[in-house]
Amino acid sequence: MTLFEKIIAREIPAEVVYEDDFCICFHDISPQAPVHLLLVPKRPIVRVGEAEAGDKELLGHLLLKVQEVARLEGFLDTGFRVVINHGADGGEAVPHLHLHLLAGRKMTWPPG
Repeated sequence: MTLFEKIIAREIPAEVVYEDDFCICFHDISPQAPVHLLLVPKRPIVRVGEAEAGDKELLGHLLLKVQEVARLEGFLDTGFRVVINHGADGGEAVPHLHLHLLAGRKMTWPPG
């Protein structure tokens, strides 16, 4: 069971800002920006590069929820960054697809 599955099951506490039947969004415990949220599907997909055609609806749901969370948390108008890591070289730390929502400061390019 991954760390995120334990958070979803409420075995590990998290500061949840949004939740529905398909996903949960909470504050990252090691923030890389003034606002650093993780949007995690409740049905695990190991990583974005392993998603399948049957995951299309869930993936779309996650992307649409980014907008809703950004609006609810007050950074939709000022801007934000969405990051999905894949594999060790991509910075993946937990083998459960998740979206990083970063906001609260000007993002630079290239990232990292």
